[in-house]
Parts: sequence; C-alpha cells; structure tokens
Amino acid sequence: MAKKNGNGNNDSLEQSLWKSADKLRKNIDAAEYKHVVLGLIFLQYISDAFNDLYETLKAGEGDFEGADPEDRDEYKAENVFFVPEKARWSYLQSMAKQPTIGKTIDEAMDAIEKENPSLKGVLPKVYARQNLDPKALGELIDMIGNIPMRATKERSADVLGHVFEYFLGEFALAEGRKGGQFYTPRSVVELLVEMLEPYKGRVFDPCCGSGGMFVQSEKFVEDHRGKTNDISIYGQESNQTTWRLCKMNLAIRGIDSSQVKWNNEGSFLNDAHKDLKADYIIANPPFNVSDWSGDLLRKDGRWKFGTPPVGNANYAWIQHFLYHLAPSGQAGFVLAKGALTSKTSGEGDIRKELVEQDLVDCIVNLPAKLFLNTQIPASLWFMSRNRSNGKFRNRTGEILFIDARNLGHLINRRTKVLSQEDIQQITATYHNWRNPDGDYEDVKGFCNSTPVERVRELDYVLTPGRYVGLAEEEDDFDFTERFTKLKAEFEEQLKEEADLNERILANLQKVKIDE
Repeated sequence: MAKKNGNGNNDSLEQSLWKSADKLRKNIDAAEYKHVVLGLIFLQYISDAFNDLYETLKAGEGDFEGADPEDRDEYKAENVFFVPEKARWSYLQSMAKQPTIGKTIDEAMDAIEKENPSLKGVLPKVYARQNLDPKALGELIDMIGNIPMRATKERSADVLGHVFEYFLGEFALAEGRKGGQFYTPRSVVELLVEMLEPYKGRVFDPCCGSGGMFVQSEKFVEDHRGKTNDISIYGQESNQTTWRLCKMNLAIRGIDSSQVKWNNEGSFLNDAHKDLKADYIIANPPFNVSDWSGDLLRKDGRWKFGTPPVGNANYAWIQHFLYHLAPSGQAGFVLAKGALTSKTSGEGDIRKELVEQDLVDCIVNLPAKLFLNTQIPASLWFMSRNRSNGKFRNRTGEILFIDARNLGHLINRRTKVLSQEDIQQITATYHNWRNPDGDYEDVKGFCNSTPVERVRELDYVLTPGRYVGLAEEEDDFDFTERFTKLKAEFEEQLKEEADLNERILANLQKVKIDE
C-alpha cells in the first residue's frame, strides 16, 4: 500500500492518514490518543461489515430469501457483529459536527458491547473527555470515513486492517519506551513467523501484547495460499488495556479471539490455558522481569529443567513455553541477550539441561535498537520438542548459530528495522540448514552449524559470536561509500535533535501562554 495517494505525493495511504490524525492530536498524549483513533477505525470496520450483510439480507436473494435485516441471529450466523442503528458509522458521521459527538460515540460503544458479548469490556469509552476537542473529533471521523475502499467486506477489512496495524506501530514509536510494552516491531514478528512457518495447528502466545504474532501468522498462511482456518490461536495478556487493543486488532482481521484471555495475575500465577499443548509458540516476553512472583512458584510443575531464579523471569518463560509445546511442537521467541550466557542463580545449569536434552534448534543474535522499550541487546531462540520427527532433517546433536548484529537499518536516531532482504537472508539460512533438501553452508562471521560437543567445551554459552567466528576481510571495501553513509546518518541525527528542540520550545511557549 505504498502507492501515490489522492494528494499527489508519494506517501502511502497509511502515512497520509497518520499525518492527518496526528495533526488533530493537539495536546493529547499519544498513549491516550491511540485509543481514540484505533477505536474509531474499529468502529468503522464493524459498521462496514454490518452494512454489507445488511444490504444482502435486505435484498433477500438466494439463501437469504425472506431474511430480516434487523434479526441479530442472521449476523451471528455469518460471524458479523450486529451494530445498533445509533452506533452505525453513517449515523455517527451525521452527528460529527455536534458538540456532543463525544458522548454519542461513547454511547455507541456501549450499545455495540451490549449486542455482542464477545466485545464486552473491549471497546474504548474515552470520547466525552474534556481534553478531547469535539471539533477535532468530528474532523477525525470525517478523515476515517473518507478512507478509500472498494465495496466488498473483504477489501474493507484488508484496508482497515493495514491502517490499524500501521497506526499501532506509529503510536508505539510516538510513545517510545512505553510503546514497546504493547507492540513488538513488525520486522521482528515477521522474522519469527517466517522462520517457524506456522501453516497448520495451534499457535500460542502467553504474553500476546496487541496480537501482532497472531496477525502475522494468519498473514503467513494467506501469503502461502494455505487456509487460515487451519490454524487456531490461543493467547494471554496481563495488561487489560493492551488486551483490548489485541481483541480489536484480531476482530478487524476477522480472526477468532475467543481463546485470547486476560487476567491481571499473568501467565505464571494464573495460566489461562493450563491444558494447552501448542504446535507453535511465538512470543516476545518482557526482558529480565524481577517481580514475576517466582518466590510463590518454587515447586511449580513447569520447572522440568531447573528452578528459575526469583529475581529474573527469563528462564521461567523458556520453561513455560516448553511446558505448553506439543510433542512435535516448535517455539520461537525473543529474550534478552544476557540469557545466552548468564549463570546467575542456576540459570547456567538450566541452559545446560536444555542443550543436553536436545531442545535448542537455533539462536539468532539480533541488531541493537530494534526494540522501542529497551536498549538491552536481544536474541531469538528457536526450540523444538522433537528434532528428529521426520518433518525436517534430523538435527540431533547440533545447533545453528546466526549472528545478525550487522543487519538492519536506522529509521531514526534510536530505532532500527530489518529489511525484507535481511529477513529473507536469516530465514533462508535457517531453512536451508533445517530442510532435508537444503544447501546450507557455514559463513564466517554470520552462521555456523555447531555440534553439541563444541557447546560443551564453551561451557554451554550460546552467544552466536563465539561460534561463527570473524567475517573474512573484504578486498573491495569502499571507503567513500562508507563515509557517505555515516555522514547521512549523522545529518539525520542532527535534524532529529533540531526537531526535538523545536518541539520543546513550542511546548514551553504554550505553557507560558496558558499561565
């Protein structure tokens, strides 16, 4: 969706919409404003889907002959949310210029929840707040209402789904550190999913944030011409606000979220899927959590490979994932890089046991600055319950190490992303190593297929750099090209700092005027 928009510039549809929405934010924090915007996008989505079916029922042709367009059961049968008359987008647009529009939208959200039990407690009711200017809210409704879409429900869901996902990422960037609590960078999610290839089965994320892992899994199946009905999703989230975002994110994609659960105790104290054995686990748990209630769980049945330390949840997460893996299940997840080497409070002994039990399949060292909420270096772990199951080649007794620290590119001074080429390079390396017909080769400085004997010699340290060695020196190093690239990055940093100073001065002037 990166074509020219109607304004004649080269911004994508999502970028143009974001710029328009951000102009209307005024003095509202991004953390609060995201619920305003995303709630409206969701409202238009369910209203569009409702209207499509409403017109079909009204026409009464074929299987719908004699159908009542106001019968709730007709919508339930087609997996479409029923939208009461005064919650429909056309009605809200007609009221957009009224000073009471905020109250009208809150009432619409209430009405939709009452009609659709699966949305109970999910939708934001934040529109009547005093800091939200009714005029700006009306303009926001018009902006969202003018998103260009074709007539079909599928196209509507596709466009609005893209917009919703893009806005989630932009709000995460705007919030910075706090934004990373609900959003895993898209390029990281895409890499995890592309490497695991979840074509069929149960996909589980016990710390699911806003649902990006599930959306990307469904997209993967669609892109590879599979059937999205072949996968079912299970999730858990302890932050209720984030859980609400997740439920909306999945609903706008038409993904069943009935097994995505919320409780404020979290996965360790209150496992919402105790009996689940998943085919795929894809997750980005919070790094190095110290207050995970480990003191209350010293004898928990999940700790098959050693009791994790009270002061750090990293190895509790690993064992929680393994506990929920089916006999031939696979897991891919993000962890702080320190977990590759730590020996604190028995972590080294647990890691040794994971290696000796032949559960570790692949470790990927990630570039710095990928994550919004932390500068802590990160890695990806890929684990498998059965590495000789016949689906792939027998990898027993060896581990693939990939050092991707030099990949990725800056999108601003503090944030990097992985390009499609980067994702393809890492994924192809893993698949060529894993697949029976692969043509894998070790590459100095990037990847190495290492026997477990060598891992034992290095005392079970799993840092890829220890195994891949140093890259061979390039004879054709282009000093001018490298200097130009560094200069451009430096100039971008100066520009960002100037923009930041300008915003700070503007805010200070505004405060003085208000006083």
